[in-house]
Amino acid sequence: MINHTTGCTTLLVLGDSTVDPGNNNHLPTTARANFLPYGLNFYGRRPTGRFTNGRLATDMLAEKLGIARTIPGFFDPSLRLAQLRRGVSFASGGSGYDDSTANRINVVSFSAQLRNLFRYKLLIRTLLGPRRAERLINRATFVISSGTNDMLSVYLASNRSNAISMEMYENHLIARVANYTQAMIMLGGRRFIFVGLPPMGCLPIARTLVGTGSDRCDETLNQLATSFNSKLVQLLSFINYQRQIRTSYIDTYTAIHDATVDPKTFGLTEVSRGCCGSGVIEVGQSCRGRRTCGDPSRYLYWDAVHPTERTNQHFANVMMDSIRELYS
Repeated sequence: MINHTTGCTTLLVLGDSTVDPGNNNHLPTTARANFLPYGLNFYGRRPTGRFTNGRLATDMLAEKLGIARTIPGFFDPSLRLAQLRRGVSFASGGSGYDDSTANRINVVSFSAQLRNLFRYKLLIRTLLGPRRAERLINRATFVISSGTNDMLSVYLASNRSNAISMEMYENHLIARVANYTQAMIMLGGRRFIFVGLPPMGCLPIARTLVGTGSDRCDETLNQLATSFNSKLVQLLSFINYQRQIRTSYIDTYTAIHDATVDPKTFGLTEVSRGCCGSGVIEVGQSCRGRRTCGDPSRYLYWDAVHPTERTNQHFANVMMDSIRELYS
């Protein structure tokens, strides 16, 4: 099952709904996607808890690596010990780098995801023994995708916080990322892929709530994303100075922005609204049972926040290129 072009045998995933394969299904929260039309294009046309119509980018990345067809959630009751060797996702929809973001809606905070990573390591030690378990985690790729919920909840809830307070909040988040990364390194992590923030002002729900409409994105929100991303890139450059540590940054901002500006080049026809319902406000529970567009593969977004499987495929391709660099 090993992809010998990279040497990556295990994916360990942390973050939010962009990489949650259904962990929230087992939590007392409204932040779920375990109902139709979510999963409409997943194997067997069934909802799994993934916030999209099919697979996540991390699922498709696992398939490209020859690891598995999908990456299961750590809370999946059918998860077998043998699957742990290939990797799991600890991610939780609605979570963020700021633990208060997750606590608001009763999902798994990033700190709690790290505690579950520690539990994972104990299980792997039981399965493989201490030396082989340590080597497996050393060779694993950690994929971290988070931050959008932090920025949107603070920005929108505070009625456009002023630039200074938002900059302070960005610095707070970056400090959290630095601490979390050191914790993952202490647990054995050596290779990390960090997914940057998308152009948040182009999200259909942001266009609706801020009031820009379908014609244009909100540039203030987009500037927040680029500001945070630049600080994240600086942090990763610093982390890379540590011995044996390698990091890579996934520029989702540019990918989504380019598709928004020039959709035809990407084979898309709709980039300002999602495929579910009206496409301008529905997400999660408000998407339940709604009618969908005829061809999701022509849409950038599945609901008013999350990308379609088609978009996730593009992200998976970019991640694959990054993994080759991490193992070169």
